[in-house]
Amino acid sequence: MSPNYRIAFRFLTAKKRSMLMSLACIILGVGLFVVTQATTSGFEKFFIKTLLGTDGAIKIEDRIQDTLRSMETGAGSHFLISQRGEGKKYIEGIEEPKLIIDGLKRFSNVSGTSVVLYGSAVIRSSFKNESVKIYGIALEDHLAVSDLGKQIVQGKIDDFRNDPTGGALVGIKIAERLQINVGDSFQVESRGQLRRYRVRAIYETGVTDIDKVRLYLNLGEARSLLKKPTGASYIQVGLFQPERAVTDATQMEEVLQHSATPWQEREKTWLNVFRALRFSSGITVSVFTLIAGLAMFNTLAMIVLEKTKEIAILRSMGYTRRDVSRIFLWQAMIVLMIGTVLGWLLGAAVTYAVSRTPISIRGIFATDTFIVEWSVWHYLAATVTAVVMVMTASLIPARRGARLEPGDVIRGTAQ
Repeated sequence: MSPNYRIAFRFLTAKKRSMLMSLACIILGVGLFVVTQATTSGFEKFFIKTLLGTDGAIKIEDRIQDTLRSMETGAGSHFLISQRGEGKKYIEGIEEPKLIIDGLKRFSNVSGTSVVLYGSAVIRSSFKNESVKIYGIALEDHLAVSDLGKQIVQGKIDDFRNDPTGGALVGIKIAERLQINVGDSFQVESRGQLRRYRVRAIYETGVTDIDKVRLYLNLGEARSLLKKPTGASYIQVGLFQPERAVTDATQMEEVLQHSATPWQEREKTWLNVFRALRFSSGITVSVFTLIAGLAMFNTLAMIVLEKTKEIAILRSMGYTRRDVSRIFLWQAMIVLMIGTVLGWLLGAAVTYAVSRTPISIRGIFATDTFIVEWSVWHYLAATVTAVVMVMTASLIPARRGARLEPGDVIRGTAQ
């Protein structure tokens, strides 16, 4: 153990109460920082997982048609030029989904594609009527790009698979509003047709706007009901690396000449909300670390005032200004290291306890417990925050102590 460290420890024990206050604030600051980041990041990641499991990473939708503009040559004649990138015109739907899928297969990051056809309808039960959206899907393709199979809460997906013409998948909100269960029949009216279907399974995504309007039918049956024998409303695309969706969507749009919307753009508002919450919560709990830094500043400043004679003796023995400065910085470092480690333990314990806390959330996702993310980066960020605040606050009294001269102390002129 170095002499500087031993002296720092002796000075440290002279202000036990003040140091314990700084230590407690560091522990709370680090621990709460870890907890808040774990919960906000956990909910954000779960929200993203819900998005990808419901609507896929990318949606290929309307065909892009560049507009033409007339230009005069000056000799009385005109010619047309294409305005690519501005004044685009979108033609609703996909006319040749097979050609688009063939083009998507050339992208190495594409994990699967699913043709989706949707249209408006009215669902009728013995209890009431509700407006819904019919979603026609090829089940196996759709399971490859979504979590629909995992979202079944009542019934079996196999029953829907085995009944391609009369079976339907119903959202849990639709089932509750119409008071229908698995095995019950209902009528669907669309484009002047009235057909009867049977509930084969009930799904829950947790997204209210989806669970209360989407009614899944087999793609062939949806084409017949909606009188759309060809084409598609959109193609849902799954990616091996969803974080690359923005780049891939841009390339797909250029190659396929169809609108390609990545999940980051579709849910930009909610993603910004989660990022703002994570940032604001980090700032809020950092107040404890700031208090720890101020307490450390006050404590070290008092030690400098009370230990002027000891500092003068050290300088007389050959200790340099750097040595004296290091002694005070060691005091701050000792408290900081102990507080950080204990803060990690507190953060991990509280995070674990929070993850076991029951809670029912429905609206933008479905969960019955707090969602947390275990990440080493949360601990590193908390540590960096504590180090910056505490050590910065400790520099001023450390430099002040280092400037003391033995002669000034003897004469009583030390500042």
